[in-house]
Amino acid sequence: MSIKKHLTKMLAAPLAFCAATASSAEVAYFEFTDVKPEQTFVIQLTDKAKIQQARDILANGQADFYHVMGYVTPSPAPYNPRWQYHLDTDTISFFEFAIEVCDASMQYVQEHLDEVGGAFLPGNIWCPWSSKLVREVGVPTQE
Repeated sequence: MSIKKHLTKMLAAPLAFCAATASSAEVAYFEFTDVKPEQTFVIQLTDKAKIQQARDILANGQADFYHVMGYVTPSPAPYNPRWQYHLDTDTISFFEFAIEVCDASMQYVQEHLDEVGGAFLPGNIWCPWSSKLVREVGVPTQE
């Protein structure tokens, strides 16, 4: 076998593995509410442990660790078109208690998006105290 063919095979195997791993990654969407129950926010989870944790929260009617927190990204996401921001999937977690400086309603974040990361929601971390995970949703579509 030529060196070129051998190198091609050696390089193709890891790429095939990465492609197979990426295509088998699970994606799940969950909805939460805050101070206004009629307002909802959709998050995307790709970490299997976090997806399972969210499903456990919903299945068990968990009274703690059902609040949602994460890093605010000031751009809309296709799965959450109502809002001009979304939570970075890799930073989402669930909490019981958090510091006051990261608390705000969905609407307040929307209205003050240009201030996120400064004195308002330092480090872009949002932890709405009144958030409550309410359901898993299918792949959301644009409104």
